[in-house]
Amino acid sequence: MSLDHTSKIVKPQSLTRDAFLGGRLTVSQSESGFRAGLDSVLLGAAIAPQTTSLLDLGCGAGVAALVGLTHNPAASGVLLDSNASALALAELNVAENGFAARARVLLLDATARGALRSEAGLPVDHFTSVIANPPFFTTGRGTLADDGGRADARHMDAEALDLWVKTAAAAAAPRGEVIFIHTVESLAPLLAAFDARFGAVTLLPFLPRPGRAATRVLVRGIKGSRAPLKMLAPRMLHGEVGNAFAADIDPIFRGESRLIW
Repeated sequence: MSLDHTSKIVKPQSLTRDAFLGGRLTVSQSESGFRAGLDSVLLGAAIAPQTTSLLDLGCGAGVAALVGLTHNPAASGVLLDSNASALALAELNVAENGFAARARVLLLDATARGALRSEAGLPVDHFTSVIANPPFFTTGRGTLADDGGRADARHMDAEALDLWVKTAAAAAAPRGEVIFIHTVESLAPLLAAFDARFGAVTLLPFLPRPGRAATRVLVRGIKGSRAPLKMLAPRMLHGEVGNAFAADIDPIFRGESRLIW
């Protein structure tokens, strides 16, 4: 469901109003910039049921964090982004969906040095869950989007990606989980960054249809764990034909269940 409108809060942007989780969330998004969708819902639904504090790195309009907070009503959250326009949308969406008492936004680059993160008020060793939907394509690969915000949200080199993981590791509580969603083609540097900092690294691939190659993968690591790497059986998003979600995936997008993995 989408209703076009303009916002006095985010004046320069033309916005849409989009429903998530079967209408449990209604989110304002930029019409032309990066737009949250399937990846954000899967990411937000992937956090552990016992989560009490959530950090969303590069939150954009805030969809993944709001999905996570919806599934975990006792949790609080911090939504972090370096893009002021995206963060204004996240703040708007936090308020309009009734999460103002449980979530705050923070204007900060996920690659910032530790001293700058501390000055901005990002705590260390604190969050039981840290999530991120980082830029997917290595700089120089893929096609840059016309919209600057969309391009920034989709292109990153391996060094910057490693800094995102470094920030996530510093912010996570002992035994806390860090979950990223990424493309399979850009997985290698992300996996290397996780392997250097976490144990119990778990990969969950997603296939668009039966017989197709995986295109997306959730990667979870546990801070302080020494357990080995584990690859889970892939999940299919759709059937052989049509756009309907697979029977075990559809309830996640309807907001009826979280992702169990």
